[in-house]
Amino acid sequence: MISAHLTISGHVQGVGYRANAKRIADRLGLVGWVRNLPDGSVELVAEGPPGHVEEFVEWCRIGPYGATVEVVAIEKAPAKGELISFQRR
Repeated sequence: MISAHLTISGHVQGVGYRANAKRIADRLGLVGWVRNLPDGSVELVAEGPPGHVEEFVEWCRIGPYGATVEVVAIEKAPAKGELISFQRR
């Protein structure tokens, strides 16, 4: 199991990014969270099997319809196993 901590910049707030991220994470069986940041970016943590996390990261690079993703900063690490679901914050 791995963990990915992402910060997504661009036009990513007000376009359903968090709701769609939760939907995709739930479909992939990932745990973690997603939230808007005051600077207009979105921050998220996703934990799960490496292949599923990679698929989720690829989705994050595109985002939902209406989003314009400019930069995705990623930090990966072994999963801590402390999360039990994927939440919108």
